[in-house]
Amino acid sequence: MNKGTRVLLGVLAISMLIGFFWNSMPFVKETIHLILDPSAGKLLNWNINLGMIIITFIISFILSLFQKYTIDQETLRTLKKEQKLLQEEMKKYKDNPEKLMEFQKKQLEFIPKTFDLTMRPLLYTAIPIILFFRWFSDYFAALSSPLKILGFFSTSGSWIWAYLILSIIFSSIFRKMLKLA
Repeated sequence: MNKGTRVLLGVLAISMLIGFFWNSMPFVKETIHLILDPSAGKLLNWNINLGMIIITFIISFILSLFQKYTIDQETLRTLKKEQKLLQEEMKKYKDNPEKLMEFQKKQLEFIPKTFDLTMRPLLYTAIPIILFFRWFSDYFAALSSPLKILGFFSTSGSWIWAYLILSIIFSSIFRKMLKLA
C-alpha cells in the first residue's frame, strides 16, 4: 500500500469516526451548528425546496472545483482513452481466452493509477462532507412536523435522497461546464 492510499484511508477513518461519535464530541457538533445554522439553516428555514437546491448546488460546485484542481485532468483523460482502446481490443478477442486474459491483466494495471488520481479530492472533502451530512441529519431530525422536499421526499430521513438526486444533476452539469475527465 503506497503512502497516498494510507493517507486517504486515514482521512476516511477520521471522517467515519466523526460521523459515528458526532453526539459524543459536543465541541465539534456545536462548532458545526454555530457555522451552519445561520447560513444553511436559514436557507432551509426560508424555503425547504429552494434551500435544499441552493445548498446542493453550492456543495456540488465546490466538489467539482476540487475535482478540477486536484486531479491531473490530462493524465486521467489519457488513462481513460487507453482503457477504452483496451476494451475495444478485448471485444475483438472475446473468443480467444488467452488473448483476453492478457488484455484483462493490462486492464488491471490501470486500477491503481486511476484510483490514486480520482481519490485525491477526497483528502480535502471527506471530512467537511461528513460534517455537513451530520448537520443535515440534526437539522431534519429537529423539525417538529414532516415536510416534503421537492414535493415527494419526506424530511424525516429521506432528505439524503433529495440531496443525492440533486447532486447527481448538478455534478453532471458542472462536469460538462468544467470539462472534467
